[in-house]
Amino acid sequence: MVEITNVDIDSSRKSILQEEFKKPYFPKIKEFLLNEIKQGYTIYPKGKDIFNAFNLTPFDQVKVVILWQDPYHWIWEAHWLSFSVPVGIRIPPSLKNIFKELKSDLNIDPPDNWNLEKRAKQGVLLLNAGLTVRKDTPNSHKDAWRHIFTDAVIKKLSDEKEGLVFILWWAFAQEKEALIDTDKHFIIKSAHPSPFSANRGFFGSRPFSKCNEMLESIWKTPIDRNLNH
Repeated sequence: MVEITNVDIDSSRKSILQEEFKKPYFPKIKEFLLNEIKQGYTIYPKGKDIFNAFNLTPFDQVKVVILWQDPYHWIWEAHWLSFSVPVGIRIPPSLKNIFKELKSDLNIDPPDNWNLEKRAKQGVLLLNAGLTVRKDTPNSHKDAWRHIFTDAVIKKLSDEKEGLVFILWWAFAQEKEALIDTDKHFIIKSAHPSPFSANRGFFGSRPFSKCNEMLESIWKTPIDRNLNH
């Protein structure tokens, strides 16, 4: 059994999800990852970074949740935040389209780097449903995580907080709406920002201004979307 004290994750998140860490599936995830490494596969992100989305956005600070399926799988791009990449890395196509929509929606110019940690520290939980991925193999750890852990995160957020904004892009994320109490939280849905679907409902959807309007309607501080300062 994995001891909760060995999991590198923010203390407030530990207290909320300690029962998940104790369930039988959780040590099986660790065993799977160790076996992947033993077989010579490269795993993203690094072990110490797997739970950093929770560390950057502690439970008591979450205001917005953006969900994606797994981290980027190319060398150097993998990051612990959904859609984000480290400083100095080329911008992925989906993130490029996100900034195009941001420009159209709020007239904010794209930043010089694509690291979204500033957003995370404002209360935007950038959550990957699967927290790890095998190099060059998208969605390769779906069966290992089986999304049980991150589904529990979403359900806990829904049950124990109020007035969150869940931004659900694409059918994969929209399936998670079943975990959310829509009587006490806001939902924003559209197509995914991928080049394959952005023109089918993502562009022009104005998720950023809508999100801030929702937060302001319940007297919460809006998200500063400008990464240029």
